[in-house]
Amino acid sequence: MGNPIILWTVHSHHTPLDPPRGPAALKRDITMEFSYGIDDRPRPAPLLIYGLQWLAVSVPLVLIIGRVVAALDTGGSAVPYLQRLFLLVALVLLAQVYLGHRLPLVLGPATVLLVGILASLDAGSGAINASLVIGGLLLAGLAAAGLTGHLQRLFTPRVVAVVLLLIAFTLAPTILSLITDGGGTVPATQTYLFAVAFALILFAAHGFLTGIWKSTLALWAILLGTPIYIALFGAVSLPPADTALVALPEDLLAPLAVPDAGVLAAFLICYLALAVNDLGSIQSVGGLLGAEGMGERSKRGVAVTGLGNVLAGVTGVIGPVNFSLSPGVIAATGCASRFALVPAAVAIALLAASPLAIGYLESIPGPVIGVVLAYVMAAQIAAGLVLGQESGAVGTFDGGLIVGIPLLLGTLVAFLPPEVAAGLPALIRPLLANGFVVGVVTVLALEHIVYRRSPDRP
Repeated sequence: MGNPIILWTVHSHHTPLDPPRGPAALKRDITMEFSYGIDDRPRPAPLLIYGLQWLAVSVPLVLIIGRVVAALDTGGSAVPYLQRLFLLVALVLLAQVYLGHRLPLVLGPATVLLVGILASLDAGSGAINASLVIGGLLLAGLAAAGLTGHLQRLFTPRVVAVVLLLIAFTLAPTILSLITDGGGTVPATQTYLFAVAFALILFAAHGFLTGIWKSTLALWAILLGTPIYIALFGAVSLPPADTALVALPEDLLAPLAVPDAGVLAAFLICYLALAVNDLGSIQSVGGLLGAEGMGERSKRGVAVTGLGNVLAGVTGVIGPVNFSLSPGVIAATGCASRFALVPAAVAIALLAASPLAIGYLESIPGPVIGVVLAYVMAAQIAAGLVLGQESGAVGTFDGGLIVGIPLLLGTLVAFLPPEVAAGLPALIRPLLANGFVVGVVTVLALEHIVYRRSPDRP
């Protein structure tokens, strides 16, 4: 999903910026200076260095979620799926930099859509792809009509905090499956012990590291965790010797099928959360940089995200969203230029054109991916808790119930035995077997209906 919106007072070396405006409860009074402003173009050498830093942040985000979905979507090699996903991310990122929000914002697969895909596998890939197309079209239409702001009225700070927590909690079964996956050769107990030790090291490193090292910790975890896993458990499957170095992904057009009402409704709820996350990410970076014309930037940015999701459905990959971790990367690098993302986007596109490179990325062990995904979700939980605390969302017993009940229900549904889910009517199965949807519907009902007149509303 993303992090809560935190705003800073900032100034650029090149252009003085006005202090950003935002919710008073979340505002931070920190003065920062950047080497390059939003529209400044760094010289070639600094541009390449900043681009590599953005690439180090972007690739793990695409790879982690892409690996999980590819394992569900393909019966054999995941290389073609990952090629299409990397290509989509590169194209949408360039579109955002030049046509959309025109801000230095990293982009990647939407975790909230992963939850929807996991709960809709029985419907088939055609129905899932069509749901992505419909959701993307609605999102782009809402943005073009200037209606996205109305969605924020539903998503109060308390609801957003629950959404952030729900995504992490309802992905717990997927994380558990990854960290116990020994590829058929390593006992699950051994991979589990490896994952626990590796996770403790990763979280300790997060506490000690600072700056760009902390921002790129997911990348270093993958680069160091893979050889450690190989040293402990033996070699992993590498791409075949005849894998092409350069080749475009095959089958760019994916199958489409009319989704049933339950699947479509589940995805539309996911897109409500995605829209608010996308809008919040754009506003957080715009506020950090004091960018002008934020209304138009937000409108165009969400519209491009919507169209990117349409393209994702057409090509059969998970849809993209702007990530709100970008302010931390900007603060760490000291560069606020949107053009620093262009070399990163080009490099991602080059990766998409190399089955051999993607094949090596696919060979990363499941337990390593699972631990890094757990690390990312832990950061998301922390963001939800911070937002809840700073907005006063859980200041009373009623507030705690509004947060706690949806989290408990969503987590229980996420661990629902497959035979129970299979026994539900097909029409409502995508709704009642989707922990995220159950949790979001519950928190919206509690916040806006049951406890609407509660005196502790933040």
